Amino acid sequence: MKYFIVVLVVSAVFFNSCNKKPAEKIAEHITNEQSFKYKVETIVPDLEQPWGMAFLPDGSMLITEKKGVLIHFKNGKKTIVDGLPKIENNGQGGLLDIELDPKYTENGWIYFSYAANTENDNKGSNTAISRAKLANNKLVNLELLYKATPNTKNGAHYGSRLEFNKEGFLFFSIGDRGNNKENPQDITRDAGKIYRINSNGTIPNSNPFYNVKDAKKAIFSYGNRNPQGMALHPETGEIWTHEHGPKGGDEINIIKSGKNYGWPKVSYGINYDDSILTEKTSMPGMENPIHYWVPSIAPSGMAFVTGNKYPEWKGNLLVGSLKFQYLNRCVLKNNKVVKEEKLLEGLGRVRNVKQAPDGFIYVAIEFKGIVRITPIN
Repeated sequence: MKYFIVVLVVSAVFFNSCNKKPAEKIAEHITNEQSFKYKVETIVPDLEQPWGMAFLPDGSMLITEKKGVLIHFKNGKKTIVDGLPKIENNGQGGLLDIELDPKYTENGWIYFSYAANTENDNKGSNTAISRAKLANNKLVNLELLYKATPNTKNGAHYGSRLEFNKEGFLFFSIGDRGNNKENPQDITRDAGKIYRINSNGTIPNSNPFYNVKDAKKAIFSYGNRNPQGMALHPETGEIWTHEHGPKGGDEINIIKSGKNYGWPKVSYGINYDDSILTEKTSMPGMENPIHYWVPSIAPSGMAFVTGNKYPEWKGNLLVGSLKFQYLNRCVLKNNKVVKEEKLLEGLGRVRNVKQAPDGFIYVAIEFKGIVRITPIN
């Protein structure tokens, strides 16, 4: 039997922000067989609440700021992209996730989620999904693909992440919008769901509730609270999500067609006032999470590690923690989390994490910017 000793050595050098040099932290993981060193470099500085990241073929980056600003970052310069629809910056809502079409080099489509009031009814907002093309730092050919109803002035639980699967379907999440009594368990209502649509906004007739009377036909799963992480498993092709629990009970789920994920009938958490939400953590006909956190870490952003840039982390799942301000590395075995490690502690609230086409891991940190984890040979 082999025994491994793991030592974490961290040193930090902080630079004055006015000189534009990146803050840098160097960490070293040492075992008796190998050494893994990496540095954390600030690539895009001075962002408030970076929510989504998308990497263009030319190596540049599109970044959403929750306040309603889309940034094109290229050659070290930030340019504001014009042409966004009206964004409702309300509570947890604003300009949220962004994703490129899998065939972006052929069609140029860019997808994004946001809080919107397309009805102009003065009743608040709800989550919307649109797509557009980028031309000279302006969005053109804007199309609204899906808009949840009804609008509400409640600022909670918009979701919302976007992810394409290998068949080209677009999945997205919408949180329960703070109405757990009506929305999550009712498939005739939006909110508290994972959705699946075609890339042009039409709804696949293979969706589980497509032929159910009065159902929202785009629903793929229901009983979800507020999913702010979504990723495509690189081997199985399944959609994985994580979602915020109440006080305790954040979950990781593998999303399956037509399944009920239990909220609020089952939960590992309690109400924020410490009262009991439910006595049940499982029920027949409801999916159990593959992993949960008590206390809550407030997860946001999610990515699988693939490729050879980080051989020690290959196959791991990375999840951001807003509450405790670290990047959580989840080691998986047979679809279970068997080990966890805290990375990037103390840098700030981790809103998102992505592995870019260049193979490097980029992490969006609120009121800091976007950093890159770079291995040191």
